[in-house]
Amino acid sequence: MEAKHPNDSKTIMTDLVLPSETNPLNNLFGGELLARMDRAASIAARRHSRRIVVTASVNHVAFKHPVPLGSVVTVEAKVSRAFKSSMEVYLDVWIDDRESGECTKANEAIYTFVAVDETGRPVKIPKIIPETDEEQIRYDGALRRKQLSLVIAGKMKPDEATELKALFFD
Repeated sequence: MEAKHPNDSKTIMTDLVLPSETNPLNNLFGGELLARMDRAASIAARRHSRRIVVTASVNHVAFKHPVPLGSVVTVEAKVSRAFKSSMEVYLDVWIDDRESGECTKANEAIYTFVAVDETGRPVKIPKIIPETDEEQIRYDGALRRKQLSLVIAGKMKPDEATELKALFFD
């Protein structure tokens, strides 16, 4: 199975924030943004694996800035690291300023997907080869995040989490 690059999975979804999608402050509902991010991440994971994918977890979401009514929102998703059958997808959310047209990063998230066959069993997927500095940082961080999740879930002993230990010990 030939390795791929994060850009092979790159998915960009752009949409407008409508009145029915906003809260009483006229900002996009967080749940609506989560759904948009899930769809973009799912497409990125499918592009990487070329398989059916299911959301395994939402590992991190940062709502840094509200997304006002009428905003143009762009969700960009890329697979940051692939493991055996699971993959981490990193998402950046941008909003366009109505007057200047300048793009501002509003939010980010990290989702995990698993590639499965038609019966729902996990299947092997291609590895990722990062190409840029940012992709390398996200790639390296993905292993630490995975180890942390496994330790918290009791599926890995803390002393086996080599990447996490390296953060604290020389």
